[in-house]
Amino acid sequence: MLLKEILEIYGLLDGACANGRAVAMYLQKIRSDVNIEVIPIVTKKGNTDAVRILVAGEDGKSNGGLAPTIGLVGWLGGVGARPYATGYVSDGDGALAVLAVAAKLLDMQNKGDRLKGDVYLATHICPCAPAREHDPVPLIDSAPFRDQVKEELLGKGQQPDALLSCDTTKGNCIINSRGFAISPTVKEGYILKVSKDIMEVYQNTVGELPKVFAITNQDITPYGNDIDHINGIMQPSTLTSAPVVGVAITTATAVPGCATGATHYADIEEAARFMLEVAKGFCAGKVQFYDVQEYGRILRRYGSLSHLQTLGVIGE
Repeated sequence: MLLKEILEIYGLLDGACANGRAVAMYLQKIRSDVNIEVIPIVTKKGNTDAVRILVAGEDGKSNGGLAPTIGLVGWLGGVGARPYATGYVSDGDGALAVLAVAAKLLDMQNKGDRLKGDVYLATHICPCAPAREHDPVPLIDSAPFRDQVKEELLGKGQQPDALLSCDTTKGNCIINSRGFAISPTVKEGYILKVSKDIMEVYQNTVGELPKVFAITNQDITPYGNDIDHINGIMQPSTLTSAPVVGVAITTATAVPGCATGATHYADIEEAARFMLEVAKGFCAGKVQFYDVQEYGRILRRYGSLSHLQTLGVIGE
């Protein structure tokens, strides 16, 4: 259960002065030796704090070990949309879930439970992100600092062996149910089959059949190419050769990313608990994101699609 962590971090994020330093201080109180970085990103149109956390495993690469590293990324535009909206917004739920997992992992270490591999967690905290019109509902616009956030979260030598990308995914007509849904695995431009191991973790943690949301080739291309995306949930897949699975926090109706009062603690807790269990299994070598041999056959037959990780050909 991660209810305590979610409620405490929500209290830190729900304010006009929310920032990365306050989150860092909270995590340091749980465990003083936590490896955490806060990187202020300042632009002419908006500011945010990137937060990077490394929770070392007992056989993790950070300690010279061989166990695989998993990355958990909270993808979002902002935790607030001031002055457009007053208070914490729906778009912040990815950051809330990932930071709750970070707090839980540190608490587990205090109690003697350490994962085999390292867990790298990253997100950003912006209480004043701009909103923009979008069909079917308005969304948060991360464009003012989007490129810098991408560079800081995964572009500084952080290359985990697999990634979960958690994002609020409510402003669409693609997945329409309360809770959270997972995507197929994406690797270097290929949308692969849904991982059986990850579906099993979903069933065990939620007690229901997995919900899988549809993604297209458009969704796994970088932002900035003037092509429509479901949202930013699959953007980490454009930055890495590691397999990526999206964890989408969802609703039955289309809810604006800039809506306040739209966060459901039970949904966030389920998503966070799911990510924690995937991390446990992956770091122990028990959960795989994709079939390595089958992916090799795909490459031999059809070649690379890594060009989909780029902005492509410029111009019409």
